[in-house]
Amino acid sequence: MKKLCRDPPPVQELEALLKNYKGVTHHVDEVIPNLYLGDIVIASDKKKLKKMGFTHILNAAHASWECTGDGIDYGPDIQYYGITAEDCPEFNMSVYFNRGAQFIHQALNTSSGKVLVHCILGKSRSATLVLAYLMIYQGYSLVDAIRHVSEHRCIAPNRGFLQQLQQLEMELHHSFWRCSML
Repeated sequence: MKKLCRDPPPVQELEALLKNYKGVTHHVDEVIPNLYLGDIVIASDKKKLKKMGFTHILNAAHASWECTGDGIDYGPDIQYYGITAEDCPEFNMSVYFNRGAQFIHQALNTSSGKVLVHCILGKSRSATLVLAYLMIYQGYSLVDAIRHVSEHRCIAPNRGFLQQLQQLEMELHHSFWRCSML
């Protein structure tokens, strides 16, 4: 059987792609319709969140030492999901790829669903989960996901997270090709 997909590019090439963002840094940016990447500043501003119409929040730094926004009560109109992740290359973020992507997917498929995915700076942990969502549910390759998100926001997943996303891409391709051969 001929293998039709190639392995993801090396981490160094992925890191070079991440440097393509030419815009201004904001507290929150829309990366696809109704899916936003942001930082702890926007996540802590309940008035702004309400004004912007967010219905779901995925916090990728829940209960981590540098996150002070965990005690926020978003009220009944915002569904919250917290992931306790550390922004270090050794942390296994891949165990949250499917759960995080599923939360985003379900939120975007609800009436008026609007999702904020954040961590502290909105560049590594949260960006990694958004990239995984784009790969799992939207069919993006890792390179295409990075290019797309980098057009809207400066992101910088750490090297370990990039390696885990490479592994995810290989698993998704393997699963796709295995299923298409049945």
